[in-house]
Amino acid sequence: MHQTDTAKGGYNMPLYENVFLVRPDVSASQVEVLTKEFSTIIEEGGGSVPKVEHWGLRTLAYRIKKNRKAHYV
Repeated sequence: MHQTDTAKGGYNMPLYENVFLVRPDVSASQVEVLTKEFSTIIEEGGGSVPKVEHWGLRTLAYRIKKNRKAHYV
């Protein structure tokens, strides 16, 4: 069963969790800017971003376009 949010108009809407990866050559400050841009896009579409977690630079389980690491947000 999904958690629901009844704050907006009294209707139930499931909460979703999303993770995005950023190339390892991108700086931490640029990752912050990307996070704010993605949050703005979601909010302009009527959604909300109640929590953001920066997991930092981590090793990938397998290579993606020759990259072994990525910033997880």
